[in-house]
Amino acid sequence: MCAAKGAPPPTVTWALDDEPIPRDSGHRTNQYTMSDGTTVSHMNVTSPQIKDGGVYRCTARNSVGSAEYQARINVRGPPSIRAMKNITAVAGRDTFINCRVIGYPYYSIKWYKDSLLLPDNHRQVVFENGTLKLMDVQKGMDEGEYLCSVLIQPQLSISQSVHVTVKVPPLIQPFEFPPASIGQLLYIPCVVSSGDMPIHITWRKDGHVILSGSGVTIESKEFMSSLQISSVSLKHNGNYTCIASNDAATVSRERQLIVRVPPRFVVQPNNQDGIYGKAGVLNCSVDGYPPPKVMWKHAKGSGNPQQYHPIPLTGRIQILPNSSLLIRHVLEEDIGYYLCQASNGVGTDISKSMFLTVKIPAMITSHPNTTIAIKGQTKELNCTARGERPIIIRWEKGDTVIDPDRNMRYAITTKDNGDEVISTLKLKPADRGDSVFFSCHAINSYGEDRGLIQLTVQEPPDPPELEIREVKARSMNLRWTQRFDGNSIITGFDIEYKNKSDSWDFKQSTRNISPTINQANIVDLHPASVYSIRMYSFNKIGRSEPSKELTISTEEAAPDGPPMDVTLQPMTSQSIQVTWKAPKKELQNGVIRGYQIGYRENSPGSNGQYSIVEMKATGDSEVYTLDNLKKFAQYGVVVQAFNRAGTGPSSSEINATTLEDVPSQPPENVRAISITSDVAVISWSEPPRSTLNGVLKGYRVIFWSLYMDGEWGEMQNITTTRERVELRGMEKFTNYSVQVLAYTQAGDGVRSSVLYIQTKEDIPGPPAGIKAVPSSASSVVVSWLPPAKPNGIIRKYTIFCSSPGSGQPAPSEYETSPDQLFYRIAHLNRGQQYMLWVAAVTSAGRGNISEKVTIEPAGKAPAKIISFGGTVTTPWMKDVRLPCNSVGEPVPAIKWTKDSEDSAIPVTVDGHRLIQANGTLVLRSVKAEDSGYYTCTATNTWGFDTIIINLLVQVPPDQPRLTVSKTSASSITLAWIPGDNGGSSIRGFVLQYSVDNSEEWKDVFISSSERSFKLESLKCGTWYKVKLAAKNSVGAGRISEIIEAKTHGREPSFSKDQHLFTHINSTHARLNLQGWSSGGCPITAIVLEYRPKGNWVWQSLRTNSSSEVFLMELREATWYELRMKACNSAGCGNETTQFATLDYDGSTIPPIKSAQGEGDDVKKLFTIACPVILATLGVALLFIIRKKRKEKRLKRLRDAKSLAEMLISKNNRSFDTPVKGPPQGPRLHIDIPRVQLLIEDKEGIKQLGDDKATIPVTDTEFSQAVNPQSFCTGVSLHHPALIQNTGPLIDMSDIRPGTNPVSRKSVKSAHSTRNRYSSQWTLTKCQASTPARTLTSDWRTVGSQHGITVTESDSYSASLSQDTDKGRNSMVSTESASSTYEELARAYEHAKLEEQLQHAKFEITECFISDSSSDQMTTGTTDNADSMTSMSTPSEPGICRFTASPPKPQDSERGKSVAVPIPHRASKSDYCNLPLYVKSEAFFRKPDTHEPCPVVPPREASIRNLARAYHAQARHMTLDPGSKPLGLPPPASATTTLPQRTLPMPSTTSTAAAPTASTAPAPPATAEPPAAAAAEARVPTHSKVGGSRDSLLEMSTSGVGRSQKQGAGAYSKSYTLV
Repeated sequence: MCAAKGAPPPTVTWALDDEPIPRDSGHRTNQYTMSDGTTVSHMNVTSPQIKDGGVYRCTARNSVGSAEYQARINVRGPPSIRAMKNITAVAGRDTFINCRVIGYPYYSIKWYKDSLLLPDNHRQVVFENGTLKLMDVQKGMDEGEYLCSVLIQPQLSISQSVHVTVKVPPLIQPFEFPPASIGQLLYIPCVVSSGDMPIHITWRKDGHVILSGSGVTIESKEFMSSLQISSVSLKHNGNYTCIASNDAATVSRERQLIVRVPPRFVVQPNNQDGIYGKAGVLNCSVDGYPPPKVMWKHAKGSGNPQQYHPIPLTGRIQILPNSSLLIRHVLEEDIGYYLCQASNGVGTDISKSMFLTVKIPAMITSHPNTTIAIKGQTKELNCTARGERPIIIRWEKGDTVIDPDRNMRYAITTKDNGDEVISTLKLKPADRGDSVFFSCHAINSYGEDRGLIQLTVQEPPDPPELEIREVKARSMNLRWTQRFDGNSIITGFDIEYKNKSDSWDFKQSTRNISPTINQANIVDLHPASVYSIRMYSFNKIGRSEPSKELTISTEEAAPDGPPMDVTLQPMTSQSIQVTWKAPKKELQNGVIRGYQIGYRENSPGSNGQYSIVEMKATGDSEVYTLDNLKKFAQYGVVVQAFNRAGTGPSSSEINATTLEDVPSQPPENVRAISITSDVAVISWSEPPRSTLNGVLKGYRVIFWSLYMDGEWGEMQNITTTRERVELRGMEKFTNYSVQVLAYTQAGDGVRSSVLYIQTKEDIPGPPAGIKAVPSSASSVVVSWLPPAKPNGIIRKYTIFCSSPGSGQPAPSEYETSPDQLFYRIAHLNRGQQYMLWVAAVTSAGRGNISEKVTIEPAGKAPAKIISFGGTVTTPWMKDVRLPCNSVGEPVPAIKWTKDSEDSAIPVTVDGHRLIQANGTLVLRSVKAEDSGYYTCTATNTWGFDTIIINLLVQVPPDQPRLTVSKTSASSITLAWIPGDNGGSSIRGFVLQYSVDNSEEWKDVFISSSERSFKLESLKCGTWYKVKLAAKNSVGAGRISEIIEAKTHGREPSFSKDQHLFTHINSTHARLNLQGWSSGGCPITAIVLEYRPKGNWVWQSLRTNSSSEVFLMELREATWYELRMKACNSAGCGNETTQFATLDYDGSTIPPIKSAQGEGDDVKKLFTIACPVILATLGVALLFIIRKKRKEKRLKRLRDAKSLAEMLISKNNRSFDTPVKGPPQGPRLHIDIPRVQLLIEDKEGIKQLGDDKATIPVTDTEFSQAVNPQSFCTGVSLHHPALIQNTGPLIDMSDIRPGTNPVSRKSVKSAHSTRNRYSSQWTLTKCQASTPARTLTSDWRTVGSQHGITVTESDSYSASLSQDTDKGRNSMVSTESASSTYEELARAYEHAKLEEQLQHAKFEITECFISDSSSDQMTTGTTDNADSMTSMSTPSEPGICRFTASPPKPQDSERGKSVAVPIPHRASKSDYCNLPLYVKSEAFFRKPDTHEPCPVVPPREASIRNLARAYHAQARHMTLDPGSKPLGLPPPASATTTLPQRTLPMPSTTSTAAAPTASTAPAPPATAEPPAAAAAEARVPTHSKVGGSRDSLLEMSTSGVGRSQKQGAGAYSKSYTLV
């Protein structure tokens, strides 16, 4: 690597042994420049060979020069010497000879000349690398042959010779140019005295080659050259160089030629005039070589010059570079003759004279600079001038020329005085306006001059301008400004003031105030009094007039007395009530505005600082309650009154102690030690004294057991006053949870953290059951259950077998592992009885034995089940194994059934159920509907056996009912009622809360025994959202409805009764901020912004003070705008006002009036244009926002659509048998927040297929005589029994807890203990006065012969009600977006499945979705009035509209089986054809049982009925279907219950649209008119839903009209999802 640096950057080249390195594959170079300018070059040698050894040299070159560096690199190998070229050396210089050795190693390198070993003199040096250096080479001595000898082995060397030739460079003899003058001849020779021939000689002048010609001749010979100039001139001046060169070197010698020229005039001097005081130049210019030297001389006088004297050069007189003479200021003494003389030593000197005449301009020679006059007296001003005549004198006052003819107050006189002129200006009399500069101007032909005279007219001063800076209760601060002092120094001031009602004869004075003071304090004034004040100023001329009289009012003073009769009354553990009376009237010093209550804790360790709260005054007696105090702590309280002026003295401190409260911390160092299997010792230490919050009464120990199945035992507690307790009678080898709390008179304190302890092992109890069955003629099988109380870890079981008649005294013993619960005992005698019993064994020993059973081996082995029945409890979503092990010969057949009502349904094997070879029934991922009684039957030739297992599936607990019981400024107290525990005891509650506009939820964990909780340390005046979930051993349950509650307090407000400004002067304003009411929440900041009216820039001031604030540096006499914003945790209050500062004299200014003039039209145009522009921008912004919201909503609906399509597959389920029993339980309806499906019929119903099971529903069939109100009625059917047979419409087993896809209302039936996930439907109809009807129902398709394949679709109808426990603080919100999407997806899915007609094209046409929550949905009521008044309207429902295009013609045959389910007549045969969901409770209660339902052949069925328009107010009522049997005619008068009417099953399709007289009772006289007439009489009432008129459901025609339009066109529907 070689690095070099230079500017410009150099180029690097490489050489090896003085020869360029070839560029090939073995030698590569690269070069780059670094950031600091260094150039780096690398030489890369690939696979080095011997020839690559030698001396490497890198050379860096640029345009300025070069530099090099070399180093030797040895390559191992046989040494040799590279051929060396002959060398030419220059005599007198140093020469290096390299021995070009390659290969390595070698011993030495030596040099020889003429067989002599070098060096042999002082000019020769041999370096270690073998280089020979010859210094100061001599031609005769150093020229010749040199031999390089390299010793490569001890006796072997190699050599190579090189010849050195010495060249001698030329040597030029010195030469010089003689002095030359113009016109002379010149000959200069250049001779070379030594050097090798041939020698070449050239000439250069000033660096340029000289060629013969132009009077210059060059003659050259062998070793010399001459330069000849025939006539020397100035152009021949310069440097001449002679250059000689040969093969050795090039040398040169340079000399200068100088040509001399005598001086001569370029510009000759001439006579000149000079003006006095001005600059003058006497011209004279010469040239010559050398440059001539010029001298100026002067001869005074105007006659013939007698003698010239050299002119001294000073700052006034100088010689310019061109030889002219400069006189900067011409004086009279400069008059005379001047001589310009030049010389340069060549020839004779030259000179020339001239005469200078000096002219005098007009000049002011005398005038007064300053003078003083007294106002009203006569004053004269004189001015004297001289210069060339004639002279004119002019007077000016300031910049105005004085003309006595026009202003008679002035007079001008002029007179000659020798060579001077005197002018006088007379003022008669002097006035204040004459205190200016006067000037006299003298003018002649050669110039003019001016004299300035400052005239000062003195008089008594003007009165000072007085302003009031500050007014206090008993003093005021004055400041004044002296505008005009009368042109005389102010000597003092006098101040006079009086009561405004008095005359100035009763004035009080402050005299002889120092003139250096411009402000003063007037003290000893009376508060709330009005004063007049004026002022005088003095100078030596006299006293001024009185200043303008100012009127001021002193302020109120702070109260001088404290509040009276202060008393304290503790109210709670954290509050004290303070009462007092106002101070005495004579000590109030104004109106008492409020009070400051200071309180501090007087307990040891407190800081002793008072905390201050303020309240407004309300009267003579006041009450205030101090909150958020420490519990059971002593407080000292003082009270102070304040008015506008400030705060008065405080009352004496009074002490009071807050009431006791429960301890806020649990006992410390809680320990638990197990002593025996049923005894444990619990110990602890007292909580910190500061946390007891009262007098400690004792401790309470709470403990409960934790069983192996996850259940908790009953909670127990022991009360003690000691710090140790012994728990006896505990269950053996059982885990216990222990907590300890301290309690005071106020109640129980905080529990300690749960401490876990396990009692020690003991001997086990007896096995819980035992069975013995014969398995052959010589063996029996005994089985048993584990002990109910194992009291430890079971190590083994011991089986005892004895034969009472065998004579054996001791029974036989057999042992099994703890996992085996049966044993086969063989080798027994047939016909002999045996007695068997079992005992369990733990590490503590053998336990109690089981019951003894007697068994006899038999030749015939009837089927027997050795497994045990009983109750099995399991969490949901787990796999459960129900064992049914059997014995017998032949091997028994196993059959499982599940009880349902009064029958047993065989258990079929599918993906959910599996029966193993040993008879065990495996249920995978059990759900709530898997609960029930399961029967296992084992059967063989000789008999059968049965066991019954009751399976209880535990589910997460139901949602609690959460309410708000109390609120305060910093807390919200909640209460709740737990829901169903899901079959497992509730472990606790998780309370979540957040600020209303935030989604950052905080969690609070609450004990299972609590039913209320107080959220503390909340923000004042803030809305909070709260939700609650219960938790059991299965997991967390559904979250309750979100409750919204607001803490007490509101944003600050300003009282109009309070005066905002307490003082305003010309530059300051004092604001009283006590008018701000805190609203119950402490004010955190007050921001003031003010600006002069008409200005755009606001000045801002931020303060935390609520008393007084100063606005400073205001403009005087200016109207200001002021806006204030006070903020607390509840929000911010705003207040705006205007004020004006006073004028400089303390006077007020008038209000600003709008200027009338030319700008009115522009202002009017601006006033009109601004709203138009703003409105346009607002409309554009609204359009953009609506567009983005619509895009967002459509995206969310597309997400829901995708989810719905994925859920479609869940709608086809196969089940065992149809429903056999009637549904039980009260009425319910589907409860889905924010989602409902309304299906609108636009084209009418077209009957497809010949399904006789159902016919369309018409208006006539629904006609009832009801009150002409706008509300919907209907029947809600609940089918708990369908859960086990047909599955829920919405499968809750797939929903994680907390997502709330369907609101779960707990409905208990006779055969189901926990059936909270049952399906619910609602059949709804709107009254005649409402042009919309809603029929929400279900549809199914009958499938294979093995059962009914039920395809279910929910139509959701939302009923809105008001929670009775709910006020404003319990508004319901959506639980989560995920649940909303899920509900939306399910409704979408059902709508799409319902539209499976001839492959219709399904698409979204319009969508509006809202995130706002609707009210809680609940069941209907039979009371119209109550229902209507308790229901409310959704605040902003979302709406989506779906449409289905007409099907293709080729697909028209695919929908022939589509039919419409309707309410049906209650005949038994008709009932058997009804869909399952229409079979209401009334049918099952009929006593007629003679006609069992025939087997329903498999057929395809799909819903074709339409849900009519939803009620305008989204109201919905449900009626009890059990109130009247279906099919009965309605009552004559309108009632609140709407019985369902049923229609007969027509025999032909033509009658499908209308009932016949024989099958349907005629409507009563009070019923509504026929459908056609009703349709004509109706007036469409469009109600806006979701803000879109397009979403309104159109009025449909009657049933008759629909039947007439069946052939009109293809079937088409649109759906509106709300």
